[in-house]
Amino acid sequence: MQNLQAHFVDELKDIYNAEKQLVRALPRMAKAAHSRQLQTAFNDHLKKTKNHVQRLEKIFKDLGRPVAGKKCEGMTGLIREASDLLEKDSPPDVMDAALIGAAQKVEHYEIAAYGTLRNFARHLGDERAADLLQETLDEEGEADKLLTRIAESGINQQASEQPD
Repeated sequence: MQNLQAHFVDELKDIYNAEKQLVRALPRMAKAAHSRQLQTAFNDHLKKTKNHVQRLEKIFKDLGRPVAGKKCEGMTGLIREASDLLEKDSPPDVMDAALIGAAQKVEHYEIAAYGTLRNFARHLGDERAADLLQETLDEEGEADKLLTRIAESGINQQASEQPD
């Protein structure tokens, strides 16, 4: 990469692919969840994730770049970890606690990526991109907080009461 603009575009491609992977993974996570509240959270976040993809497509268009992704190895690994959970035979509360943890790892990854991209956009003088990225960053933060509330609403407590 020759400059920050090139790195910015490269990172946009990475998070674009990450979001596309997440669009495919969230329905499986929602189906595996036992808590209605957690199922709803995953399904609602799926809708928001599709909007995140559209925002990224707007940024590519504004930059005059083709909409393209590059394989996001970080998200691939996080989704693989979540998929491995689905293979386990766990009590419902334990599964839900594990799914929340996996989803929060994803949210934290996205928060880091969108925060960095927003800062790059600002330094490059692209306020429209910065605003779009901030909008997504805010939604990712809200999703993380919601997952924490769901976990603390009883799922973690019930999961901790499972016998060894």
